[in-house]
Amino acid sequence: MSADIPHVPLLVPGVESSASPVTVSAPWDLSPIATVARADSATVEKALENAYALYRDRDSWIPIRERVQILTRAMSIMRDRREQMAVEAAREGGKPLGDSLVEVDRAIDSVHICIDELRSRAGEVIPMCVTESSKNRVAFTRQEPVGVVVAVSAFNHPLNLIAHQVAPAVATGCPVIVKPADKTALSCLHFVQILHEAGLPPEWCQAVVTAERKDATAMVTDSRVGFFSFIGSAKVGWTLRSQLAPGTRCALEHGGAAPVILTDGADLDRAVPSLAKGGFYHAGQVCVSVQRVFAPKAVAREFATRLADAATKMVVGDPTDAATEIGPLITPGEVDRVHEWVEEAKAGGGQVLCGGEKLSDTAYKPTVILDPPADAKVSVAEIFGPVVCVYSYDDMEAAIDRANSLPFSFQAAVFGQDIDRIMRVSSRLDASAVMVNDHTAFRVDWMPFAGLKESGHGVGGVPHSMHEMQVRKMTVIHSPEIKD
Repeated sequence: MSADIPHVPLLVPGVESSASPVTVSAPWDLSPIATVARADSATVEKALENAYALYRDRDSWIPIRERVQILTRAMSIMRDRREQMAVEAAREGGKPLGDSLVEVDRAIDSVHICIDELRSRAGEVIPMCVTESSKNRVAFTRQEPVGVVVAVSAFNHPLNLIAHQVAPAVATGCPVIVKPADKTALSCLHFVQILHEAGLPPEWCQAVVTAERKDATAMVTDSRVGFFSFIGSAKVGWTLRSQLAPGTRCALEHGGAAPVILTDGADLDRAVPSLAKGGFYHAGQVCVSVQRVFAPKAVAREFATRLADAATKMVVGDPTDAATEIGPLITPGEVDRVHEWVEEAKAGGGQVLCGGEKLSDTAYKPTVILDPPADAKVSVAEIFGPVVCVYSYDDMEAAIDRANSLPFSFQAAVFGQDIDRIMRVSSRLDASAVMVNDHTAFRVDWMPFAGLKESGHGVGGVPHSMHEMQVRKMTVIHSPEIKD
């Protein structure tokens, strides 16, 4: 390994790995940032052994008050390192600095939400004494940790995704093992180190970057795992779910091809900047990025032209530069793939109104395509790049049918001014959430966030993840002194 860049050690207590480290590089200029230790099979086994031993020893469970204190201290540390963490995330993940600062703030708030949930959510009283068979009894539930949590994360939000998966586990008292994306491991490892600095014993939150896919699979599918949290590709997520041990709960968050319906009379002055942000934010590398916009034929070209004009004015550049609005794609291979998809759409008759070309090996011009073929990849698969497609329609019902025609279902949007028409579209779109006069990528961290169909399983969002990571345990007390 180079002496010129830092090395981040293994975060699994009690073991040394024989695997060679991985280099994390900046996607903008491919310069190395740091090397990260990787876990071998023995390391994975030790991490599971550490976590499961904690879960089975109830006397070792961390009391709620101490968890609150740990999370509170972690928030304080994160606030002190806000700028450092934002630059780190921008540099390794490619999201522009301004957006990365927002991501750090969201991660801090995600930890705060965990604390609020611990303070405000409790069990419930189950009615008793209402029948002869239930007399002289009182019953109530309390929350207990579900078990060991294994979290596998994606690259595109290298800090806040980790916060969404790890902080709820810590809050609910679950030992957690987190595997970040190799390409953006630094933000994850920093977050885990902060938890340790805040007083969380290291065995309660371990981080592994696995050297072999088989080791990651073995970790996820181990019978000692109580809950599996996955953010990433549908192919990998559904395959892993099919291999989970009996009884392991899971939440899967995959991608989509988010649709937007512009209705007659939609305010284009409002729609254009909103959909430009929702489509090109983080170079389109967001699972609910605006991808497919269906517009009435009378305004489709005008809307697409105005969207292209907005896209052309957006600054593409180094994500650590405060002026940058769109950064690189995560790898040069992704740039090549996106360009191939755009060229296919263009060859099939789609009109490329802006972009459609590489800026460099790592960056792609924001692109707007008017009426690409219905069977082109940009129309039927998740682009995960800075490309927005606009489709003109004559009949709104037919546009809704096209929006619903793919095997993905996540967040969607509708723009308009007629409330009845808006509600008709909203009620008919296949989606877990529909944004009205806002882009599809809107999210706050306490709301439910759920992919449907091939887009996912279970419900994300901090409070909802906490619920998934807990078991409601009921106690029933029988006493002749209980009269009512």
